[in-house]
Formats: sequence, structure tokens, C-alpha cells
Amino acid sequence: APEMPLLSVPREVAVGTAMLGVAFATGVLAGKRSLDTQPCREGSGGIFGKSSPLWQYILDHSLREHPILKKLRLLTADHPCGRMMVSCDQAQLMANLVKLIKAKKVIEIGVFTGYNTLNMALVLPDSGRVIACDINEDYVKIGKPLWKEAGVEHKIDLRIKPAIQTLDDLLASGEAETFDFAFIDADKESYNEYYEKCLRLVRKGGIIAIDNVLRNGRVLKPRKDDLETQSIHHLNEKLLRDARVSISMLPMGDGVTLAFKL
Repeated sequence: APEMPLLSVPREVAVGTAMLGVAFATGVLAGKRSLDTQPCREGSGGIFGKSSPLWQYILDHSLREHPILKKLRLLTADHPCGRMMVSCDQAQLMANLVKLIKAKKVIEIGVFTGYNTLNMALVLPDSGRVIACDINEDYVKIGKPLWKEAGVEHKIDLRIKPAIQTLDDLLASGEAETFDFAFIDADKESYNEYYEKCLRLVRKGGIIAIDNVLRNGRVLKPRKDDLETQSIHHLNEKLLRDARVSISMLPMGDGVTLAFKL
């Protein structure tokens, strides 16, 4: 039998998947397998590499991608900066964590086209919200129509200004320890500041997910002129010893650390 194409979704995987809603179930149960050739993300696959048969097996046997998410992924892949998108398997994990802890309030720092934003919004309750922080509205314009198409636009509070300002605004308005989940994927040199402010905003038992913690392996020996990787490396060392959280560093995508607030 021919190998299943990358990112195809087996019919049987979709059966009984109420979590992603009627639109997902309808799209997959129609019997249409994915034939797209665009990868989950350029360079994704973590330790396996994007062309690894084992990596393809993982996607084929775990990815449950809402049809509108797939549409946004393909639009993003065609963008010159498409590599900036979080890997689809990682975004699915973020959504599963959001659902697992019954999150209602989420912070996302770094939206790009809004693929991960949409993933999380789909699993939030109708009264839930994602505070989505970015400084580039041009990228977000790609995803906004699909947020609306998916029926979750009302759950997304997009704020186009430096994320530090948004986080400070939230703290000033008395929202400390009221958020359930935070996802950090923006300018790397500000990661420590984002982390510290998110730690104040997230409740005990909440989760802070930090993306790109491996920097394609450059964290092993950061160059002196690579300030972004140095910043990530210093934060990784800090997190290891941070008694305020429990952590897990996962070799998924470009590496993601989950910090569980104690």
C-alpha cells in the first residue's frame, strides 16, 4: 500500500472527536484525506527532522487538524515568513493543555498569522478569551478572516502594540493571577521579561509555555554575537533552578518548555 501523505488524517482518527467540533468531524468523515504537500512547519520535526519517516508517522497518527486550521496553515506556508509559524503538532498540544486545565483566560505573546491563536480559541468555552499580543497587524490580517469563519473571533482580544505594554496594562487593571495559560513566542531577547510578567498574571496551577528554547541546537554553544540565543540559554538555565515552577522541556518543533506555576 502507498505511504500516507504528510499530514493526512486517517478517517478512524476523527471518529468521536467532539473536542474540535462539528466542523472538524464533518470535514474528516466526508472521507477526504489531506493531499497537501506543505509541511507542518519548515524545519519542524524536532529531533527526527521533517523528512523522517518516523516524524511522518507521528503526524499521521496524532494530528487532528480542524479544516479551518489547515486552511490557515496552508496560507501561512505560502508566506515568505512562513517558518515563523508554530508547528501544528505543538499547537495541538497547547490546545490540549488549555482544555485539560479548563482554561478560560489565555495570553499569547507573538501571534504571527494566528494559527496557534485559533487552535486555542477553538477549545476555549464560549465565554473564554485569548489576549493575543503582536506588533505587526499585517501578518494577523491573514488569519483574522479565518477566526471569524471558525466562529471564534469573539474569543480573541487582539492587541497591536508591544507585548510588555499589554502585560503591564493587565497587571495595572488588577488581573494578576487570573490567567490560566500563557504562550511565549516573540522577540527572544525579551523572553525573560515576558516570563516574569506572565508568572505574575498566571494563577497557581496555570501553565506558561515557552517556544524556541532549543534554537535549532544553537543553545549548545551560543555565539557571542547571537544575543537571541544567549537570552534563551540564560532563561533555560534560570528555569532549571526556578523554585516557583515545575518544568518540562520537550524536543518538539524548535523546543518548548512548559512551566507549571506552583
